[in-house]
Amino acid sequence: MSHVRLQEVSVGHGGAPILAGIELEVGPGEVVALLGRNGVGKTTLLHALMGLGPVRRGSFLVKGQDVPASWPPHRIARLGLALVPQGRGAFAALTVEENLRLATLAARPSAWTLARIYAEFPRLAERRRLPGAALSGGERQMLLIARALLTGADILLLDEPTEGLAPLAIEAVVVEQIRRLREDGLAVLLAEQNVAVALQVATRAVVLAEGGIVFAASPDVLAGDRDLQRRYLGV
Repeated sequence: MSHVRLQEVSVGHGGAPILAGIELEVGPGEVVALLGRNGVGKTTLLHALMGLGPVRRGSFLVKGQDVPASWPPHRIARLGLALVPQGRGAFAALTVEENLRLATLAARPSAWTLARIYAEFPRLAERRRLPGAALSGGERQMLLIARALLTGADILLLDEPTEGLAPLAIEAVVVEQIRRLREDGLAVLLAEQNVAVALQVATRAVVLAEGGIVFAASPDVLAGDRDLQRRYLGV
């Protein structure tokens, strides 16, 4: 069974939709990359799935459960979804450990504990007494992924995780951690502007343009189609 299924989903802020007719599935152990130029609606779609802001129409199923557009984010989160937002959304004044402990307050039953997080993310263990504001960009991204896992989520919506990171941090944090999530059987919907990184970690690639999906196939197919990349991704 797919963890997430979208059928004829449209999202927008009123008037003409930003995206329409979206058909998409993400199963356990899959990483589906949402690609496209800035402004095509990648972040808008992730926010709509979490009940944040944009109006959503169409069928959205999570583990076979219909998710009405009227549901608030906390109710959607209880199904196992977590959004890792663009822009490094850690609490700057709280320590690393305080950020992590907040995620456990309303967590679903899960194999993820603080001890396991520190074992999987030893850098966070080293920095656990530092405030979020003292972390590097890569460390903050690591903290956000760890915090999402501690909620008990098994479906992660990652919004531009490479933004602002140095190449070494991208490899050590984003690429390595997404591969581990895939190995652990999580479902990942990845909105990403860095096409090379997305194709490196994804099991499927979806290109958004002109208000909908214009391409969906394996990353290898997209990587070999330079005309399509130039037309819709600008690379």
